Amino acid sequence: MSQGAPLAQLQAALGPAVLATHSLHGDDTAMVEAPRILEVMRYLRDTPGLAFDQLIDLTCVDTLGLDPRAIRAIGGSTVEGAAAAGRFQVVYHLRSSTLLHRLRIKAAVDETEAGAHVHPPEIDTVTGLWKSAIWAEREAWDMFGVKFRGHPDLRRLLLYEEFIGHPLRKDYPK
Repeated sequence: MSQGAPLAQLQAALGPAVLATHSLHGDDTAMVEAPRILEVMRYLRDTPGLAFDQLIDLTCVDTLGLDPRAIRAIGGSTVEGAAAAGRFQVVYHLRSSTLLHRLRIKAAVDETEAGAHVHPPEIDTVTGLWKSAIWAEREAWDMFGVKFRGHPDLRRLLLYEEFIGHPLRKDYPK
């Protein structure tokens, strides 16, 4: 199946930032470098031929324990059978209300260790581009523990502040 015009345009403009693309059942998806997420998203929103003016949804996928073939099947691989660097995939669903096309963007992030302390996975916030990200990023922080750098009000949304852990992580004790 041929890939959609938005994917081709994104790859042509920001080549190295785009790690992989696929178009399956009419759903165009691009895996991008997490450090360049703002550049990618701003390009997708501000380019007239793309005009992705709506952030429909933002969520995460925890790939802990998944077989590399399964990770590849969900679009989280850049090389045959190898998972993209990062346990978590931050997933953005975009829509253009004027051109009526959709696009899914994924960026892999991981926890980092500094001595005995583990730092949560981090990615830049897109709240400056789409206000709807304020709530979605808070939910992703609450449920998965992914921090969004620069978020104006990153605190728990669904759980109380004293709650320990992030219940949608695959290693969360049941």
